[in-house]
Amino acid sequence: MDVRVLVADDEEDIRALVCLAVAKAGCTVTDAVADGSTALATARTELPDFVVLDVSMPGATGLEVCTALRADPATAGIRILLLSAGASLDDVARGLAAGADAYLAKPFGVAALVHQVRALTARQPA
Repeated sequence: MDVRVLVADDEEDIRALVCLAVAKAGCTVTDAVADGSTALATARTELPDFVVLDVSMPGATGLEVCTALRADPATAGIRILLLSAGASLDDVARGLAAGADAYLAKPFGVAALVHQVRALTARQPA
């Protein structure tokens, strides 16, 4: 089954890198957006299988988007990977408390991101 992925990051180069890693992991990027408000609206209408969210975005933060997705029964089951320059244990704890399935600190390597995407999408029901 093809895993559909929404990518949200306000930095164009990071969005491109994430899209590359998602493709390398064997998934399909359905949308790549630059702000949290668009990410939330897109997730609610497109219902992707997986969302990669930057924590610091305009419109709504990745944490806010994550919390909103988890609170909505229609989107609660979407797997979520948060990306952030904040790498402290508190940052990671906040991300996981917001409902993220995983948290990856920036800067990250493409191989690490591919591994995370594969690990999270392996739970996709056949």
